[in-house]
Amino acid sequence: MSPRKGGSRDRMVLSTAALLREYGASATSIDRVLAHSGAPRGSVYYHFPGGRAQLIDEAVGLAGDFIGGLIETAMEADDPLEAIDAFFALWRDRLVESEFRAGCPIVAVAVETNDEAPQLARSAAAVFARWQEALAALFVRHGLPEERGKRLAAFIIAAVEGAVIMCRAEQSTAPLEAAATEIHDLLAYTLRNRPGAGHPPQP
Repeated sequence: MSPRKGGSRDRMVLSTAALLREYGASATSIDRVLAHSGAPRGSVYYHFPGGRAQLIDEAVGLAGDFIGGLIETAMEADDPLEAIDAFFALWRDRLVESEFRAGCPIVAVAVETNDEAPQLARSAAAVFARWQEALAALFVRHGLPEERGKRLAAFIIAAVEGAVIMCRAEQSTAPLEAAATEIHDLLAYTLRNRPGAGHPPQP
């Protein structure tokens, strides 16, 4: 959905998410959101009585739900390796399509100090937790112990987010490609040697 379509409230939330991806939280001002969305100034406190903090918080939720939905769709694959490869491909496509301008809006909020709006950090943490749960459920479904599945899920999310930051700095997908290859190999080994797989451990 384009920020220029739909009601002013929806446009503002969509624009906020887009601006977070490119500019970070501190640079996502009300004025910038209004210019990007084309929403009338009077709609700000009508729709968002909590002001800028509420607007950013709702944008975090929207972005988290959108990416979470994509993750959960990828997790429906019968082959977990295919699902994780698709997860990395999703981020690679987003980087290339934006010419390395767009990162993760959740990270943009999480890495900045928000003493006046501590709920933003909590919202970012909740999004990461949802993504981790989706990945962990995939691994458990394919025979990994729950705790190992959770650790792998956290590791993969951390690797993706770190690689995306490096890709933006280097203007290259190389860091993400490297992370994707290493995690693919690690996951293939882990699944091959999971409890009950019927195969002796491989070196």
